[in-house]
Amino acid sequence: MKPYAEACEQNKGPILSVLREVFAARTKILEIGSGTGQHAVYFGHHLPHLIWQTSDLAEHHHGIRLWLNEAHLPNVLPPLELDVANDQWPIDHVDGVFSANAIHIMSWPCVEKMFAGIGRVLAEGGVLCLYGPFNYGGKFTSDSNARFDAWLKMRDPASGVRNFEDVDRLAQAQGLRLLQDYAMPVNNRTLVWEKAG
Repeated sequence: MKPYAEACEQNKGPILSVLREVFAARTKILEIGSGTGQHAVYFGHHLPHLIWQTSDLAEHHHGIRLWLNEAHLPNVLPPLELDVANDQWPIDHVDGVFSANAIHIMSWPCVEKMFAGIGRVLAEGGVLCLYGPFNYGGKFTSDSNARFDAWLKMRDPASGVRNFEDVDRLAQAQGLRLLQDYAMPVNNRTLVWEKAG
């Protein structure tokens, strides 16, 4: 039975609207943390000009493959085993990176490692697109995000909703400049950076 995340069903349409714009001139996308695989098949179907490379920890690969095998999309590739904490990634060149709802479930050192890895694999002129909840100026943007942060920290004290300014500093350290900050449904954002050429 395929894994299923209700959040993916709810947010895939609004995210696609952003990706149609920011990935219009891209060719190969690395998705970091493909999770259930739902996003990969939806975006791969609606953005057929892209080669969509799925990735995640090995424990999630079976579920991702179930979605991919059912969809039969030639442009969506089987998952790579990617642990962002490792210095060696199984891919070395893409012109787009996408990740949804990932950095708030990682420890901050893993988020730092993830950005370092993105800096290595993202081509000049490439685009990074991150979806999820963010704080601004150290403050929650909604009561629901504050409750979500408390729930995350109860599960894992190292996790939590990240501050935009801290994440942007990591991006800038990798030569990325913020292009857009899109407001999304249910108090989420989509942040888009471009790597300087």
